[in-house]
Amino acid sequence: MKKRKIAFCFFLSFIIILNYALINLVMWSIDNKKNALLEDKILDSTNIEETNNQEDEIYNAPTDDENNPYWDYIKMNLINVDFKELKKENKDVVGWIQVNGTNINYPFVQTNNNSYYLTHSIDKKYTDAGWVFLDYRNDLNTDIKNMILYAHARKNTTMFGSLKNILKNNWYNDINNHVIKLSTEKENTLWQVFSIYKIPTTNDYIQTDFISDYEYNEFLQMIKNRSQFKFNTNLNANDRIITLSTCYTNDQKVVLHAKLIKREKRDLSNQE
Repeated sequence: MKKRKIAFCFFLSFIIILNYALINLVMWSIDNKKNALLEDKILDSTNIEETNNQEDEIYNAPTDDENNPYWDYIKMNLINVDFKELKKENKDVVGWIQVNGTNINYPFVQTNNNSYYLTHSIDKKYTDAGWVFLDYRNDLNTDIKNMILYAHARKNTTMFGSLKNILKNNWYNDINNHVIKLSTEKENTLWQVFSIYKIPTTNDYIQTDFISDYEYNEFLQMIKNRSQFKFNTNLNANDRIITLSTCYTNDQKVVLHAKLIKREKRDLSNQE
């Protein structure tokens, strides 16, 4: 009798765990379908143009290396995104990001915390998929030292799920992948990758305030030295950088850092 009770308890536990897993699988599938429809709608309704203005501002150019890939990257087109329709849907939309060699091609949002968009989509509906969001500490009206974007690493490679690609040799070997394109209401920008790595979960790479150029330089060297691959990129205290962060495992992160190399100020009068 005792053995039967034990066997029944094991069987009941198995059924509960199985049902829980099935429910999670169904919810995951539903979230994926909803997000796929939402992403298609956004891409269909948003006007994204490529621009290459000869008057674009070249930012913090290297002065001692004519072979630096910087000089090839700054010839690349920028993206210019019309945010009118996106802002009508959600006033939290503040920009758009494209990362070569990944599926990352999304508008990003910002609110007054770093938790809301972990569980809400761009339409503000609850979802475990979340959305791409900017650190609440970053003020786009200033020249941010470390602009930080987060998103979940979805197994279907949506959101930042394809950011893991940057750890592969074939991603690194294609030098056209070593750039990030950003568009905000204020400016369109191009960024040159200088560090990519995975690391046990820590918050030392998401520092946003620095008390001195010395502290900032120390920070830049720390994150540059972590890189899994070497990039021919010089850094100094005048650089502005962007950081992308997502989960690799439950206790590890995938991180990418890039520095600003070109920007185009936008005509704000056309956005009224």
